[in-house]
Amino acid sequence: MKYSFAAPAALTLLFGVGMSHYRFVSLIVGTTITGEYVYVRQNTNMNSPVTDVTSTDIRCNVGGLQSGATTQTYTVAAGSMVGFEMDQPAYHPGPALAYLQKVTNASTTDGSGAWFKIAQWGPTITPSAIEWPDSTNKPNFTFTIPPCVPAGQYLMRIEQIALHGGNVVGGAQFYLSCAQLAITGSGTKAPTDTIALPGGYKATDPGILIPIYWPIPTNYTMPGPSVFTC
Repeated sequence: MKYSFAAPAALTLLFGVGMSHYRFVSLIVGTTITGEYVYVRQNTNMNSPVTDVTSTDIRCNVGGLQSGATTQTYTVAAGSMVGFEMDQPAYHPGPALAYLQKVTNASTTDGSGAWFKIAQWGPTITPSAIEWPDSTNKPNFTFTIPPCVPAGQYLMRIEQIALHGGNVVGGAQFYLSCAQLAITGSGTKAPTDTIALPGGYKATDPGILIPIYWPIPTNYTMPGPSVFTC
């Protein structure tokens, strides 16, 4: 999707609050799309976004910290392709990011531990436009669990950050969900670049507080830590 400086006011209307919101509702493992909210924690705010990065809702969405007990945990091998299916394609412009957090019990954890990033989808920037071809108009996001992560139970978190209102503090919209996994394998590499949520994002971070229509950004800084690699 391409955004130029030709008509910022019109674009603001086009991508305003009247546009449809979306949710990450199902876990993907390989070619299998599981049922809605079977392995993904159910949220309670319908398809509305989170906008306060200082709230614990930024971990697993509104209600996501309370629905773990009614969510199943999927056993999957490290190195597998996984992902999230949406109820409708992500429409708003902005990046997407995926995280893991190793936990003792995926059903009871509150997500207060250390999150490490395992995938991200950023923009393409030219002198005339900023484009988000890998994170908009997509019905799902898939990626690989690093094969070197230690076995155990995990929360897996996905978010797409909508930046159509990102020119003001609190204007960015976070669409997110958490899935519950039991990862198998013989990996031993522990991540060192991690964040806590809340705490890892600030409302004034350059990848969150940014006008994307005008002036056209000349660079973009992805929120959060670097992507974990083996």
